[in-house]
Amino acid sequence: MMEIPKITGLSSPQIDSSIKKNATTETVNAFGNFLKESIRNVNKQQVVADKAAADLATGQETDIHGTMITLQKAGISFELLMQVRNKVISAYEEIKRMQI
Repeated sequence: MMEIPKITGLSSPQIDSSIKKNATTETVNAFGNFLKESIRNVNKQQVVADKAAADLATGQETDIHGTMITLQKAGISFELLMQVRNKVISAYEEIKRMQI
């Protein structure tokens, strides 16, 4: 039976550290992008809800049911965003309290 020679060059600590660094950077960027996109979506829903309420108040829109659904969607989205913010702040404060 023929022996297979070892692969030399990179040691496992070098490989592990580069993988961890890339994974951490990608995770941070992905989470940051997710938060930015979520804030944009909530803002869009708030703008649409404000316009729907203004249209209903001025008589340009008569569909009170649709307007109320739009307002509730915007309100729930905002509440969810606030809960995510609270969890992020809580996690940050917990990390600050950790002893190194």
